[in-house]
Amino acid sequence: MMYRLRQRSSEEGGFTLIELLVVILIIGILAAIAIPSFLSQKSKASDASAKELARTSQTTAETYATDHSGEYGSMSTTELNNYESSIKLCGGATASSLNEACLKAVAVPASGETGNSSYSVETESTSGDTFTIVRKANGNIERKCTQVTGSKGCSTKSW
Repeated sequence: MMYRLRQRSSEEGGFTLIELLVVILIIGILAAIAIPSFLSQKSKASDASAKELARTSQTTAETYATDHSGEYGSMSTTELNNYESSIKLCGGATASSLNEACLKAVAVPASGETGNSSYSVETESTSGDTFTIVRKANGNIERKCTQVTGSKGCSTKSW
């Protein structure tokens, strides 16, 4: 019996240093591939949230106009927030400091210019990209995207 114990203790079981280093190297290579891909997806998700907020703001603006005889005249970010409380306002903060997309601006032409039948809403994502929906006086809708340098979530100027 003692012979078997001595024999077991003298055997070298387990992994060699080279085998462990190869496994660590493979894990490192896989992590180097996966992490940038994950960060890109996070940026795209942030921009998708800002696009959704812009669309919600557009719908809320149309609701506002319905309640005001089809006019957008005194519409503002605060008014849209009063109509739809899920619309987060940027105020003095940026979207990245709020950690979520926010409504940056609402623009309505002066009453004499287009008869208050046009407006624009602008949102900002946490990546810094801005998304704008413009309703023109003839009723056409235009979507614009302003990309921050190095960001990949806003791949085209129109969405």
